[in-house]
Amino acid sequence: MGMEACDQSDARTICSTFVRMDAKLTLLLDKATIEKAKKYAEANHTSLGRLIENYLAVLVGRSKEEHGTEISPFVRNLGSKVDLPKKFDARKDYRDHLEQKYL
Repeated sequence: MGMEACDQSDARTICSTFVRMDAKLTLLLDKATIEKAKKYAEANHTSLGRLIENYLAVLVGRSKEEHGTEISPFVRNLGSKVDLPKKFDARKDYRDHLEQKYL
């Protein structure tokens, strides 16, 4: 199934056609997590496979036009990014937090 995405940002229209190429993927996940994810997918009228595909699309930065499905806010938030200083030391920060909390 091909999808077409058009950009009409200037005087001309630029269109690209994206061809969907499905492939099988086997995952080993916690059973309770799978059951909760299935219930979430059902409540949101989608499949578990589509839910995982949308999440992975967010991680690799594919646009809606490329994968053809709107990504839910829940899935988008799973891939949130935090900007940390280049010289951030997570262990030191955690140690400082514990010292402040317990000392």
